[in-house]
Amino acid sequence: MSGVWIFDKNGVARLISNPTRESFEEKDPIYPGTSTAAGARPRVLVYRPTNQVIRSYSELEQRLGELGWTRYYNSDQPELLQFHKSANSSHLISLPRNFDNFRSIHMYDIVVKNRSFFEVRDPSQA
Repeated sequence: MSGVWIFDKNGVARLISNPTRESFEEKDPIYPGTSTAAGARPRVLVYRPTNQVIRSYSELEQRLGELGWTRYYNSDQPELLQFHKSANSSHLISLPRNFDNFRSIHMYDIVVKNRSFFEVRDPSQA
């Protein structure tokens, strides 16, 4: 019996034989737009110049637009919101359409492509 034992909110244990990151994620996020892996601390994306916590895609789209990112409409992948820097750039940010599925991996993708403007923090420090 190899794998990882996970305890849910009711104290019931279950065995995950081939664990992946997705197998640890809870069904309902604790805070929308935060990392929700079991045992992980939630994270929020912060726009550094104004110290604003990004709480929706409309806020994020506004800030990305100010930095030169534009919405990229891809009919082949309607489940994603995508932004690109310019026609001459290969930089692309792909996000799940539902903000409740916005995880820390997406936040770090935004931070890497906009180092001086965004950071990921613990909600208690935001």
